[in-house]
Amino acid sequence: MAMAQEKQKTDAERAAETEVWQPEPKVVTPGKAFADAPSDAIVLFDGKNLDSWQSVKDGSAAQWTVGNGAVTVKKGTGNIQTKQTFTDYQLHIEWRIPENITGSNQARGNSGVFLASTGKGDAGYELQVLDCYINKTYVNGQTGSIYKQAIPLANACKKPGEWQTYDVIWTAPRFNDDGSLKSAARVTVFQNGVLLQNNFELKGETAWIGQPAYHKHGPCPIKLQDHGDPSEPISYRNIWVRPL
Repeated sequence: MAMAQEKQKTDAERAAETEVWQPEPKVVTPGKAFADAPSDAIVLFDGKNLDSWQSVKDGSAAQWTVGNGAVTVKKGTGNIQTKQTFTDYQLHIEWRIPENITGSNQARGNSGVFLASTGKGDAGYELQVLDCYINKTYVNGQTGSIYKQAIPLANACKKPGEWQTYDVIWTAPRFNDDGSLKSAARVTVFQNGVLLQNNFELKGETAWIGQPAYHKHGPCPIKLQDHGDPSEPISYRNIWVRPL
């Protein structure tokens, strides 16, 4: 009898058995342009002030220079990071190498976006910012690399003086109660619309010297680097994040 009843169902009735109607995804209003913050984003820098940022060294007010809708690294003042902490998120950030940039290799417009800042200095997970328009360097340290870990899939750099974009999906690592790694961090990165990192699994925090390693942590700030090289300082603008 049951088999006979099943055969009597219409295609629409059988199709309805695998339809899911609840819960409905939240409604998000996109920005007018692709780079504009959507309705549920947290705006970290809108071109006006650094109220959402602080010095990494001591938690004091960020000292970088704000003007013309951008924030420019003030060399020697140190890294800055968000006052808020995040776990998984979507990040949009725009950056510009100055048109008069000088230097070569790693000493040419060097900075970095630390997707999770785990402490002072350069502790954390760095997405490299550098002028690689016509500038050779080690490929696991070029623009769009996860520093010393992941070579980017392409060099999508524009020439100095032009604004460039990073769009990032960050999945933070998880740790067991004893501090051991439960699941590794993962990241997807687009530069100027070009895929550079495709769900890359990080080996640990990025390091200039030595091998990457994980250390247990929770939600972290997003950090921008004041690199110590002598080249002209770079600028950032239009920074927003969507916690996931």
